[in-house]
Amino acid sequence: MAKAFASQGDTTEKKISFTEVGDGLYAFTAEGDPNSGVIIGDESVMIIEAQATPRLANKVIECVRTVTDKPISHVVLTHYHAVRVLGASAYGAQQIIMSDKARSMVVERGQEDWDSEFQRFPRLFEGHESIPGLTWPTTTFNDKMTVYLGNRKVEIMHLGRAHTAGDAVIYVPDQNVMFTGDIVEYHSACYCGDGHFADWGPTLDAIKAYNVDAIAPGRGDALVGEKMVNAAIENTRDFVASTYKPVQKIAARGGSLKEAWDAVRAECDPKFADYAIYEHCLPFNVARAYDEARGLDTPRIWTAERDMEMWEALQG
Repeated sequence: MAKAFASQGDTTEKKISFTEVGDGLYAFTAEGDPNSGVIIGDESVMIIEAQATPRLANKVIECVRTVTDKPISHVVLTHYHAVRVLGASAYGAQQIIMSDKARSMVVERGQEDWDSEFQRFPRLFEGHESIPGLTWPTTTFNDKMTVYLGNRKVEIMHLGRAHTAGDAVIYVPDQNVMFTGDIVEYHSACYCGDGHFADWGPTLDAIKAYNVDAIAPGRGDALVGEKMVNAAIENTRDFVASTYKPVQKIAARGGSLKEAWDAVRAECDPKFADYAIYEHCLPFNVARAYDEARGLDTPRIWTAERDMEMWEALQG
């Protein structure tokens, strides 16, 4: 029997956790669903990742209101994916921040990504009728920008390509805490369908060099303490390498996409089959790895139609 497409079969409501990862810093997590982060400043609040719809964003806001009544002034979006950005209107923020590259990807493929992700993961688009349209930043940056929430300094940086070409990380120096978006995951499959495999490891090295005390990852539990932080970084590295290296070998000898798929399953299933969204991610990951291994630097745009064709070829 063919597997249900992507996460269409995942209809189970996930348990939300709201974990303090530093003084005035919180990770909103939900058992492998997309995470959000919260940074409380002297007079206002910054949100990291908006969620997929305004209705889901309101669940983040409800958690924020259990710890502060300060207004939400900033929303930072680590990349352009629909499940991360389309809920931004709910926060009423003065500034919505993305990297320059992430904004260019909204221009290039934002609508296609929205259509694609809506088809892949309908549960995450609860209340989709309330989405006003594509989310556009009010503020962009190239390599780095600094925001002061009163006296609290927040550094927003592009450390390298990984999950997408425009990934941002957010660092709070006074607590030595980082919000990494989907560059780092915990017990959840990395989605690599728009990724850059060869660059991902060096970007993880750049994150690791900060020697942070806690990370709020893109998916999975909050990472508190050096041991948990380093384990998650290295596990993410292993996941990405275990996907790409078998595909490189197949591509080097002119093998087919289906051969690459079989090779990745043999390598990854024993280690990662129980990870959140593993079966969802795998076909997209293999397809992108196969393209990159054959020299295609820029990920091809996923459309709802391309999704289904690829899924049928590999998971069908």
